Amino acid sequence: MELQPRTNSDTSLDVKSPFPFFFSQVLLLACAEDLECVPGFQQKVFYIEQPFEFTEDQPVLNLEFDDCKGNNKLNFEVSNPDFKVERDGSLVALKNISEAGRALFVHARSEHAEDMAEILIVGANEKHGALKEIFKIEGNLGIPRQKRAILATPILIPENQRPPFPRSVGKVISSEGTEGAKFRLSGKGVDQDPKGIFRINEISGDVSVTRALDREAIANYELEVEVTDISGKTIDGPVRLDISVIDQNDNRPMFKEGPYVGHVMEGSPTGTTVMRMTAFDADDSSTDNALLRYNILKQTPTKPSPNMFYIDPEKGDIVTVVSPVLLDRETMETPKYELVIEAKDMGGLDVGLTGTATATILIDDKNDHPPEFTKKEFQATVKEGVTGVIVNLTVGDRDDPATGAWRAVYTIINGNPGQSFEIHTNPQTNEGMLSVVKPLDYEISAFHTLLIKVENEDPLIPDIAYGPSSTATVQITVEDVNEGPVFHPNPMTVTKQENIPIGSVVLTVNATDPDTLQHQTIRYSVYKDPAGWLEINPTNGTIGTTAVLDRESPYVQNNIYTALFLAIDSGNPPATGTGTLHITLEDVNDNVPSLYPTLAKVCDDAKDLRVVVLGASDKDLHPNTDPFKFELSKQSGPEKLWRITKLNNTHAQVVLLQNLKKANYNIPISVTDSGKPPLTNNTELKLQVCSCKKSKMDCSATDALHISMTLILLSLFSLFCKSFPEL
Repeated sequence: MELQPRTNSDTSLDVKSPFPFFFSQVLLLACAEDLECVPGFQQKVFYIEQPFEFTEDQPVLNLEFDDCKGNNKLNFEVSNPDFKVERDGSLVALKNISEAGRALFVHARSEHAEDMAEILIVGANEKHGALKEIFKIEGNLGIPRQKRAILATPILIPENQRPPFPRSVGKVISSEGTEGAKFRLSGKGVDQDPKGIFRINEISGDVSVTRALDREAIANYELEVEVTDISGKTIDGPVRLDISVIDQNDNRPMFKEGPYVGHVMEGSPTGTTVMRMTAFDADDSSTDNALLRYNILKQTPTKPSPNMFYIDPEKGDIVTVVSPVLLDRETMETPKYELVIEAKDMGGLDVGLTGTATATILIDDKNDHPPEFTKKEFQATVKEGVTGVIVNLTVGDRDDPATGAWRAVYTIINGNPGQSFEIHTNPQTNEGMLSVVKPLDYEISAFHTLLIKVENEDPLIPDIAYGPSSTATVQITVEDVNEGPVFHPNPMTVTKQENIPIGSVVLTVNATDPDTLQHQTIRYSVYKDPAGWLEINPTNGTIGTTAVLDRESPYVQNNIYTALFLAIDSGNPPATGTGTLHITLEDVNDNVPSLYPTLAKVCDDAKDLRVVVLGASDKDLHPNTDPFKFELSKQSGPEKLWRITKLNNTHAQVVLLQNLKKANYNIPISVTDSGKPPLTNNTELKLQVCSCKKSKMDCSATDALHISMTLILLSLFSLFCKSFPEL
């Protein structure tokens, strides 16, 4: 095949442009000899300048496809449905078009071959730069960047081609005439991962692909081709070879951001935007393969209108299209609508792939319905003295139960001066629970009338107001019950001295019956008397003592003795009231002091003769306690053995005057309190004199050596009496 320069129409450039002629000259220089037929488009990339308008049925350019076997059953497909390719290869517009995008792709298929051509639509200021990029031209027009004999024009390959493989996709041309020269291809897709996708015929320069390509995985391959001699040494190149994968519409639009839920307030104006639906298409975003259009396939439910919403086909914005009157939540079957949204690529044409998603739209409530009582007057009956809920007030509200536009707030606006009543909202039923919080008294008032209003938590919209149905009256009847007598005062307090005579009057209690209209009698009885000290006259309520009142008793706490009494009326059945009596007991000096400790030990050879420190205590209160007076009983014999010395108001010290023999001694001691009159306790301190060796005290033999001064004195006195009976 002899390479001929293309005509102006073949290049699809301005006839005044020098580029077509130069391109032809480059090809002639690169191919000095005839080339064999290469199946496919004879030119794969075209640049055309964007016209003011593509005119209907006017040829845009001519495409030349040759499968080298007669082009049997040749068919063309154009990516833009507004264009078609005639049998002779002419690309024509099907209608007047002012905007066709940045590129058109023409897919040709015959019985023996298929190929893809790309038509790039550029502005007047872009075409020179575009050609310059492809043919690597810079500086003055027509001068190559560097002198090379390799021509590697870009290759475009449709993705997802069907077998058989390998298939030829392009050709590299070299004018190098060295004997044994070979082409060598390298780069990602050849000898770099993913390896083995492309290969080159080292003799002819034919480039072939070994398997189907996926543009979404790799859209472009940048390879290098060079010419080597028989020894493998590079004699020309490397030259960049660009392979672009032409997108096929093999990916459906996908909605990835679901679930899609939108809200719109009831009564919103027509055209209110509810939400936006956006789908993703993995195909080439610069082609119609990823040009999406949106549509509503189905609306559920279909009332009050089957077309409640509209979706912007390009943006995916869902808006309302019905009047605000129809967008009334209270008149709808359900406040939830489900829309099946379709996204279709290829600009929404029938040939486009589709994806769907469901949009849920909730009609939000606004407070456009005030709550209303189900009746104007409610009745309630309550027994006096009882608290708690007495009646539930029912209301109706057409707003959404899940919102503050439905939840009720009740207020007592009249008839509750004593704050005896309260009303609260039942959160489940929205009813008003009217309660008695302070017991009612039948004798004071047998009837009560309350005026109650109900409102919503949320304020009503401006053009809606609360009406007469938002207030109601509650008539309350109080029933009389037999109430127990009441002590006055309660508790009762009195002060008495302890040890007052049995039969003394403590107090006369007073109890009255609240049921003044029943004229009942009252009887009294003892309910709780822990020590059993008291009695009460059943008729007049006089309390007297039956035993001595003892302030030091364990039944007395903090000088107070507590007893409970009952007042019982004559009703049927009788009612009982309980009164509490607190008796504060004044102290009397009726307890002698006690001494501690009562046992002391000392070594027979002790150097420190201070035997023990004694303490005294008294159950009585001051001034019937300390200061205490400590004394020793009179010591007999020629010499005194011990003495006692007061340390303070409550303690004294016993000191030996000499070391004693190992024995037990009883030391008589008296201790006297400060009461009027004072009380004295005569007691004995047991003193053990022990032997002490090596820091160990041995008192084991003291019992055998026991000497009681008291016994000695008694024995001496007995002998004296026997010797002198006449005395």
